[in-house]
Amino acid sequence: MAEQVQKRITPPLTDADVEALSAGDKVLITGVLYTARDSAHKKFIELLEAGKELPFDPKGQLIYYVGPTPTKPGEIIGSAGPTTSGRMDAFTPAILATGLKGTIGKGQRSPEVLESMKEHKALYLAAVGGAAALIAQSIKKVEIIAYEELGTEAVRRLEVVDFPAIVVNDSKGNDLFAEGVAKYRKE
Repeated sequence: MAEQVQKRITPPLTDADVEALSAGDKVLITGVLYTARDSAHKKFIELLEAGKELPFDPKGQLIYYVGPTPTKPGEIIGSAGPTTSGRMDAFTPAILATGLKGTIGKGQRSPEVLESMKEHKALYLAAVGGAAALIAQSIKKVEIIAYEELGTEAVRRLEVVDFPAIVVNDSKGNDLFAEGVAKYRKE
C-alpha cells in the first residue's frame, strides 16, 4: 500500500477546500488556528443567544481544542496537546452554524455534531494525543484574544506552520473511527 501524501490547507477554508478533504486524509495546516475549550464555548453560546458576535470571525476558520501548559522561558507556548472533543459537542452545532469550517481535538463526536458537519460543510480533525511537545513546535506565534481570566482556557489566536492533523469526519459524513472499527471486525 502506497504511503498517503499529506495535503496542505490554509484557513480560512472555503466549502470547496472542505469538500476536497476526506476521512483519513493527513493534513498540514499553515495559517491561523483559534483555541477554545469548554468555558470559552459556554461564553460563545451566551454571545450567540444574545445576538452578539464571537470574539473572532469564525467564517472559514478552525478551532483547536487545547489548553496549553504554562510557557517555559524562551518558548512561545507550553505543550499543546488536544483536548477531548466530546466535551464541546453540546456547543458545536451552533458554532458551526456561524461559518466555522472545522474543529481539531481527540476522540469521537456525537451524531448531532456529525449531522451538523454535513449540513454546514465542516470537518473534524484529530491531532495526536501524547505528542503535545511536538505539536507545540508547529506553533510560531500566540496571542490571547479573549477571556484571559480563563487562564489556560482563554481563547488564543495561533499562527502555525505545518500543524499535523488527520481528517476524522469529513463533510460527506464519512467517519474514520467507524471505518477502522468495521475493518477491524472483518479481520
